Amino acid sequence: MADKDVLAIVQMDGGKPAKAGLEALGAARELADALGGGTLAAVLGEKAGGAADELAAHGADLILYSEDPGLVPCMAEAHAGLLAAVISEAGPRAVVMGHTLRAKDLAGRLSAALDAPAATDCVAISADGGDIVATRPMYGGKVFARVALKAAPALLFLRPNVFSPSREAGKGAVREISHPVPEPRAKVESFEPRPAGKVELTEADVVVSGGRGMGGPDFSVLEELAAELSGAVGASRSAVDEGWRPHSDQVGQTGKTVSPTLYVACGISGAVQHLAGMSTSKVVVAVNKDPEAPIFSKADYGVVGDLFEVVPALTEAIRKRKG
Repeated sequence: MADKDVLAIVQMDGGKPAKAGLEALGAARELADALGGGTLAAVLGEKAGGAADELAAHGADLILYSEDPGLVPCMAEAHAGLLAAVISEAGPRAVVMGHTLRAKDLAGRLSAALDAPAATDCVAISADGGDIVATRPMYGGKVFARVALKAAPALLFLRPNVFSPSREAGKGAVREISHPVPEPRAKVESFEPRPAGKVELTEADVVVSGGRGMGGPDFSVLEELAAELSGAVGASRSAVDEGWRPHSDQVGQTGKTVSPTLYVACGISGAVQHLAGMSTSKVVVAVNKDPEAPIFSKADYGVVGDLFEVVPALTEAIRKRKG
């Protein structure tokens, strides 16, 4: 029954499903199984049809795709209009998507277009009777609230790196979306894609962040460690306010929320605003001169010392271990 189905919106990255998209599909499959329904995947943009086999292998029973040239990656208005039509026709009980920068642009548009309840930055989702229940942070990460979304479709935007892709294959039926792409009211003159090879901060398994203790814009010691760990470099708000790193690297309440397997905080005191952006990291390592720094209360491992001595030594040790 369609009213028990769950639809995952799967973003593309470099011509293939993004990691956050496969995580959303895995969460959709788990929720659909709990509801007794099927798992649908909607994928839009260049080479979307070519992703069908991979999406089927990760749990999709039906893949809906469109490669319409009007689906420019940064045009949320066009994407939201087409997705609203697809969701209205499919009639799922819930819709899930990774809570990425693109999703943040889509969330409000879809909620308004569908007159549907939405929960963002979810760290857990479940079915409770006829309700969809989402767990998400509130008040700057000070509490986690369980929110029941009673109306359909429930729109759920999932924190990256919290959910896992499904290992169970779906039926894999494929259907091209027939709805036309709405004409956007704004025109994109140009856009700059993320540089090839750069790891997106919110999707990185390892994040190495620097704060005021860096003392200046030279983050090379952190970049070397991040490179050895195939991770990304982040920064606290104080480092960004000083102009040492771009705002796109900021982790915290007014920056990005990350949930990596490993978070290394270097020269970061641990203000509550910063902790709000990395509190769900699996393992936290802190390096700071001040033994009383609040970050140590949240760290699994802590080193009291000069980061410019500790971090290079750690990088060298990793290199030797890798051989």
